[in-house]
Amino acid sequence: MSLYDRLNALHSDGAVDAAEPAPPVAPGSPDSALTITDTEAAAGPGPSAAVPAEAPPMREFTPYAPGNAESAASVDPLAGVKEKAADELFGRIGARLNDASLTEEQLHAIARSELAEIVAGEQLALTTAERNRLIDDIGADVLGYGPLEPLLADDSISEIMVNRHDQIYVERFGRLSESPHRFTGEPQLRRVIERIVARVGRRIDESSPLVDARLDDGSRVNAIIPPLAVDGASLTIRKFAGTPYTVEDLIGFGSMTRELATVLDAAVRAKLNILVSGGTGTGKTTLLNVLSAFIPPEERIITIEDAVELQLQQNHVVRLESRPQNIEGRGEITIRDLVRNSLRMRPDRIVVGEVRGAESLDMLQAMNTGHEGSLSTIHANSPRDAVSRIETLVLMAGMDLPLRAIREQISSAVDLIVQISRHKDGMRRVTHLTEVHGMEGEVVTLQDAFTFDYSAGYDEEGRLRGRIEPTGVRPRFAEKVADHGIPLSMALFQPQQRDLLGEIR
Repeated sequence: MSLYDRLNALHSDGAVDAAEPAPPVAPGSPDSALTITDTEAAAGPGPSAAVPAEAPPMREFTPYAPGNAESAASVDPLAGVKEKAADELFGRIGARLNDASLTEEQLHAIARSELAEIVAGEQLALTTAERNRLIDDIGADVLGYGPLEPLLADDSISEIMVNRHDQIYVERFGRLSESPHRFTGEPQLRRVIERIVARVGRRIDESSPLVDARLDDGSRVNAIIPPLAVDGASLTIRKFAGTPYTVEDLIGFGSMTRELATVLDAAVRAKLNILVSGGTGTGKTTLLNVLSAFIPPEERIITIEDAVELQLQQNHVVRLESRPQNIEGRGEITIRDLVRNSLRMRPDRIVVGEVRGAESLDMLQAMNTGHEGSLSTIHANSPRDAVSRIETLVLMAGMDLPLRAIREQISSAVDLIVQISRHKDGMRRVTHLTEVHGMEGEVVTLQDAFTFDYSAGYDEEGRLRGRIEPTGVRPRFAEKVADHGIPLSMALFQPQQRDLLGEIR
């Protein structure tokens, strides 16, 4: 039962106990799409940017009927009171909401004190418990994220998509469903967006109507408002797990095998330059986090990102974040500027959250001038596409370089490409470990060391049975790994015979 329903019931007859269980959800209703089954609960919370430990069984497709979720959403009997109290609170402390000298605790204490006076002035027939709940609810709207609060607290949700103030979708276990939660209107949604971006020193207005930001836990936020968003402000939140995922988690999820993890561990410690490639939402940043955990703790790491997302566990880390231009159109610091500056910071490793522009040229030059062991991600659908995309990004730098010179830079700088994909069952899996060999004529040559085996097909619940397997080719980087004194058995690269269910024969 939602807080709104509980307040309504308490206000009407006082017969509902705070611990009363929620009523059963009718099959097929929007709330049923948000209900975690016993099987899912036993599997534990799903990951935010990687893959679920166990995806729920495939369900029969039911066409979406507009208005169903709207009718199922709770009707708030105190909506008018809350809106009025929120507006009055903004009138009293609005100028202090973004005061950098106030901590969150101090701001909440001030707001709660003001809210107590505002609610008392309404002279509502509420008990003390009801009044406190009302104050908490209004405080969440003004100081928190309003109806997003329960969604952010739900560990089974990996992504929140606000299409407009009255339409919110969530992703659970790789599948989308509409949420019954709603904003009261466009003003409330805009206040939440402005609060998020202000806390990381950014702005959003008609002159700058789109922004990338982050929450305190590192969750990625993108917001876009009119006139670019025609139907009203839109907000997308890619949630991050409170505890960073480890390589053991990814092995348990089925994202990779222990053999592949062993090879990647050796490659990172041997200072190979590695590029993580994948599409949107495939878990590139999560995999980059896992790879960075293999870096020895005594090395100095410089991370460079648009919005800080990486959660490195080492102590010797310097985190750099780009900065957009101010309202006067000045002060912009790009990823490229930070990559250049990092070369003067005596880095052992440079980790770029994502190369998406002219900084790719500076990244290649860094890899080619002694800064080995660099890590980064790139949007591409295959290792070959990743090479082509780097070529395109280097051309965006505005340097009049011949294509062959760019390809030679790529072939000598990048050692490995790790491809990660999201499959039909919602699972994210590493599908290729590809070595960059060099040049043959005008072409950058690639050699797969591991590829994903799709031959086993899908099981009865719609999950892919296959796994990533070695190709049987001994990679050239094994010699570099051996030069660093890191043991790496060649048996890891030998394919094993498996039956149709994936069992070793």
